[in-house]
Amino acid sequence: MTVDQRIIVPLDVPSASAALALVEALPQVSFWKVGLELFVSAGPALIEALRARQKRVFLDLKFHDIPNTMAGACAAAGRYGVDLLTVHTAAGKEALVAAQTAAIAGAEAAGVEPPIVLGVTLLTSIAPNVLAEELKIPLESTSYVLQMARLAQDSGLQGAVCSPQEASQLRRFLPAEFALVCPGVRPTWASSQDQRRTLTPLQALQAGATYLVIGRPITAAPDPAAAFRRICEECSAAIAP
Repeated sequence: MTVDQRIIVPLDVPSASAALALVEALPQVSFWKVGLELFVSAGPALIEALRARQKRVFLDLKFHDIPNTMAGACAAAGRYGVDLLTVHTAAGKEALVAAQTAAIAGAEAAGVEPPIVLGVTLLTSIAPNVLAEELKIPLESTSYVLQMARLAQDSGLQGAVCSPQEASQLRRFLPAEFALVCPGVRPTWASSQDQRRTLTPLQALQAGATYLVIGRPITAAPDPAAAFRRICEECSAAIAP
């Protein structure tokens, strides 16, 4: 994959019209993320509109429920023809296995390619002190993320969501084909905002990330197309053979 194909831009807007306006303004972006706010607002019709424009779709709904409910949700999502789909690994192995199986079944019933189901390990907004003091998890964040990623792999999932700071450790223990999707990626010239565990796009790719989720440094830039191009150029020039 080229660098531009490895950058996923979130559609963090409240309506379908705003989302499609952003897609039209950035035709060079091939991979878009649809999260909770937009999906609740716009529904599956937006997924259809993106696919009609030959765009890849990361449906980031982070399902976390009992196994039967997760299976039903993933079967429905599998029918949309999206490329990536998220579930929370904290739901446990039974739920993750059910989610993976159902996503494949849903896709097959609709005659589309099944999504890569990703296990969310730890939200990038959660700092180590929050993990320990509020969630009462007696592990360092890196150890917890590795445990969750291994649980995802053991459950048959094909990838995980992790911060870029944990990607290099996960790559030491997980196979190259296991996808690592990294939000919390910020160029040196952009604010980290509410992300706590960040790296630059180049650093994240070098650490072993498969895909980078980069939102506001692109979409909130004075010239979003120029910002996207700058990120691609900075990475391509440095990682080219």
